[in-house]
Amino acid sequence: MNPFDEESALFKVLVNGEGQHSLWPSAVAVPHGWAIHLDDASRDTCLAYVESHWDDMRPRSIG
Repeated sequence: MNPFDEESALFKVLVNGEGQHSLWPSAVAVPHGWAIHLDDASRDTCLAYVESHWDDMRPRSIG
């Protein structure tokens, strides 16, 4: 199964320099240029974090 689709796995919320957020499986290495903002939480918890913290989906460079 694809680790991005595993609902019972632990996830992270990553944020890049443009302020974009990503839901990321904890078992997968964090890509260069992304910082962990929420670590090892349920998928639902991470999705709620993204929804409450990422209110403008445009990259900062065009905002």
